[in-house]
Parts: sequence; structure tokens; C-alpha cells
Amino acid sequence: MHSFGYRLNALLTFAVTILALMCAMGSLSDNLNTPSPSAEIQIMNINWFQKQPQGNDEVSLTMNISADLQSLFTWNTKQVFIFVAAEYETPKNSLNQVSLWDAIIPAKEHAKFWIHTSNKYRFVDQGNNLRGKKFNLTLHWHVMPKTGKMFADKLVMTGYSLPEEYR
Repeated sequence: MHSFGYRLNALLTFAVTILALMCAMGSLSDNLNTPSPSAEIQIMNINWFQKQPQGNDEVSLTMNISADLQSLFTWNTKQVFIFVAAEYETPKNSLNQVSLWDAIIPAKEHAKFWIHTSNKYRFVDQGNNLRGKKFNLTLHWHVMPKTGKMFADKLVMTGYSLPEEYR
């Protein structure tokens, strides 16, 4: 002989417990997906390479970015944030990362793309360390799920270098 309030409380508690269990199972099932994204970045042109009045080096690049990130999408993927970073070493720092371009991919249908673009953000080094510098372009991605923890990874592309002289 339980009251109506007691029965309602038991029903809601059971429903929330089942919902939480389903979310946890769904999130764990996402770990069974082994993504295999592919990407290629070509530097088509160095628009300018100059020394700023403050003494810092600045570069503007034109790039072709092609990628197939469809394998990152599952039933639990809300969106994917991607960005391209230039990574290089200097005498002061073992790793310098400069974000050049970024985008949000809202659905699997948009995850296979080709874009011709200049760097969206300034490629500036605090100092004059970029002349003749070898660097990597790295495509980073952050998978934002509907439920569960966020997943991040990257694809490193090597073999890029800047000119010895300013342009």
C-alpha cells in the first residue's frame, strides 16, 4: 500500500537509471569504432614572407587541403572541429604551434572535402626564426559526441620548408 507520490518517485528513478545506463552503453559502443581518416595538404604559394617592424617573421601561405574524415562520424557524433597547425622547433622552444586554418564539420556528408585557401590566422614567429625553417603541417581533429567524452587525434604531414630570404 504505497502512496501515489512514492510510486511516481520509484517510476522516475527507474526511468532515469535506465536512461543513464543506455547513455553509458552508447558511449562505450563508440570505442569499437576505429577511424581511418586521410588528408593531404599542399602549399601552392608563399604569398609573402616578411619581417615585421617589431622584428617578428610573418608568412602568408596558399594551401590546398583535401581530407576524407567520414570515418570519424558515428551515430554518436555531433560535430567535428578540425584545424591545421604549422609546427616547428626554435632554439628557445622545442615545439612551436601556429594555427593556420580551422573549420567545424557538422555532418558526415561534409566530411569529405577539398578547399583552396590562404591561412585564416597569421603565421607569425616571435623573432626571426622562420628563414629557411623546416616545419610540419598537422591536421588536428576533435570529435564532439552527443554523449560521452570528446576524442582528439592528429595527422602529421612533414617535408615543408620556408625560403631563406624575405619576399
